This record gives sequence, structure tokens and C-alpha cells, in this order.
Amino acid sequence: MSASGTKWTANSMIAGAGGGLAASIATCPLDVIKTKLQAQRTAHGHAHYQGVFATLRSIIVHDGLRGLYRGLGPTILGYLPTWAIYFAVYDGLKSRYGQPPLGVSTAQTQSIYPAPSAKGYQPVAREHPWSVHILSAMCAGGTSTIATNPLWVIKTRFMTQSRNELRYRHTLDAAMTIFRTEGIHAFYRGLLPSLLGIAHVAVQFPLYEQLKLLAQRHSPDGPLPSHIILTCSAFSKMTASITTYPHEVVRTRLQTLRLPRDPGSENNTPSAKKRVSLVRTIQKILKHEGWRGLYKGLSINLLRTVPNSAVTMLTYELLMRKLSAAS
Repeated sequence: MSASGTKWTANSMIAGAGGGLAASIATCPLDVIKTKLQAQRTAHGHAHYQGVFATLRSIIVHDGLRGLYRGLGPTILGYLPTWAIYFAVYDGLKSRYGQPPLGVSTAQTQSIYPAPSAKGYQPVAREHPWSVHILSAMCAGGTSTIATNPLWVIKTRFMTQSRNELRYRHTLDAAMTIFRTEGIHAFYRGLLPSLLGIAHVAVQFPLYEQLKLLAQRHSPDGPLPSHIILTCSAFSKMTASITTYPHEVVRTRLQTLRLPRDPGSENNTPSAKKRVSLVRTIQKILKHEGWRGLYKGLSINLLRTVPNSAVTMLTYELLMRKLSAAS
């Protein structure tokens, strides 16, 4: 990659991490409520089922306002590398095989894109930018998910710990406790549904890019205003969230399972390990909670992820403009 491409990729990582940090702090209380809703095994309509407001009231009564920010540490530690890796891979692939990156002129793209052959052939991806967005989003999502899954397991455990168990003191304490009691495999529990969740970004980012292109046609003389970026981001995130939400519930259920590595434990038997599988988890949810069980916390998730994504993408776009102008 050329010097201009390398510098732009570094800017993309910084902007992505900054956007993720701002959004994770702003929406942490909603994330706590959503995760607790996803983790509860009680079916809708049951006497002990807690909805959004009951969950919020329970957190405030027993843990105070600090309870709404439980898990913020591992959330920040998770979002920073997640968004940095994601945007670096996503925009790196897109600039290599598709469209020019933000802040890079058409003349500069010759050092980033392969030049056309003598016969005038252009790579298929350049002729069909939609394929570039989908491929870039999926590769970026897979890379960031595999790299940061242990942090998301810790975050989920933090947010779903009951008041009757010994609470983790901090992120390192949680990591050491999980490793000591359950082994290294616990940090990759829920990885499969997380990877299936790549379909989420494969919907969100291509749709986001296409909405921006449509908006740019109506204002070709300058950069898109902030409210247009917010609208494009919010709509694309909402569409992707509704389409792929069940994988989040299944992931949370798997991440909250505790299987001690003590060979004599009843939770470490072959039958117990069988219950950990993705298919078995889905079947169990459908059997005991119905199809609505796969959509627990959807409303609060939309309330959380739509502004989260909007803040992330707007911060990213604005930081990229500043960094590109400075360089």
C-alpha cells in the first residue's frame, strides 16, 4: 500500500476508535438493560418476567445509578479495538478494490487502486461497488469479532451478574476468574452466533453507503451535512438490527453459561456440553419462550443502537475530514 493509503488507514483506525468510544459511553445504560433482558429465561407474560421499565427499576433500586454503567470498562476496552480494526479492514478493502476513501481525490486513487489494463479492463468489484461494500463489511466484521470476543464475554458477564453472587471487582478480575473457573474456552463462547451476526454489518454498511450516495447526488457541491449522515446511519442501523437481532439473544445466552472445568462437575458432562450448541440454544428458546424469546430487548436495543451508530458514524466522518485535511 502507498504512503497515502497507509496514512489514510491510520486515520481510519483513529476515527473509528474515537467514534466507538463516544458512543459506548453515551449508551451504556441502555446496553445494560438490553443485556439483562436478553439473558432472562422467563417467557413473555410470565409472572416473573421483567420488561424494560421493571428491569430499569430493579437496577436503580438495588445498584443505584452506578448499576447502569456496570460493564463500562470492558465495553470501552472492547469498542476501541473493535471499531479500530473494523474501520481499518473495511475501508482498507474498499479503497483497495472499490471506491476512493474519504478525503482522497480521484487523482490520488491511482496509487491505491490497480490501474486498468491495456484493454481497458476494470476489476469486477469496481464495476459493482455494492459487492465491495458487502465483502468489505463481512471481512471487517469477522476480523474484529474474532479478535475481541473475549472482551465481549467479560462485558456480558459483568452486566448479567446477579446480586446473590460474588461480583467482579474490575475487568482483569473478571478475566482471571473466568479463566480460573472455566478455562480459556469460556472466552470464545458465543463466537459462532457472533460470526453469524456478520450479516448485520453486511446489511448496515452497504445500505449506509448507498444512502450517502443518493444524498450526495442532491448536494454535489460539498460534503454531506451532519443531519444527513445521522439520518443515513440511523436508518441503515435500524434495518440491520431488526433483520438480524435473534443472533444477539442467542449469543448472550451462550456467553452467560457457566461450565466449570472441574471434570466432576455436573455442568461439565457431555450432555451439559451438548446444551451449549447454537442449535440447541435456539430450540430451547423457541420451546420455552416462543419466537418472541428471540426478540427480547429489541425495543431497547433499537433505542440504544440507532443513536449509538449515528454518533459513531458522525464522529467517524467528521474526524476523517479533519485528519485528512490535516495530512
